[in-house]
Amino acid sequence: MRALTNRSRHKTLTDLLRQLNWTLRGWCNYFRHGVSARTFRYLDLFAWRRVTTWLRKRHAGINWRTLYRRWLTGRPGHRPAEGKVVLFLCQKVAVTRYRWRADNIPTPWASISAATA
Repeated sequence: MRALTNRSRHKTLTDLLRQLNWTLRGWCNYFRHGVSARTFRYLDLFAWRRVTTWLRKRHAGINWRTLYRRWLTGRPGHRPAEGKVVLFLCQKVAVTRYRWRADNIPTPWASISAATA
């Protein structure tokens, strides 16, 4: 994410958001199987900070009020947006956890021992 939000890499906010959304979606879909909800919340905060810092450095002298009015959406989350492209919200990815099944898994050896007896 640090490499993607490098100041000289993207020309517009739309280009940056498209690249970030593609990367975040892939990362979240890969890691959604497990205990990762807290990590997704941290990733949202980190991405938001990197994009707003990119905007502040790109537009020197801009204050927070103008930045908020121009590029950040309203509630919930104040997501950076330009046009119809909005920063992906990782918290919305459904996390599926591994379910331990213990004795519910059928053993293949029970059928073999019953057949030979």
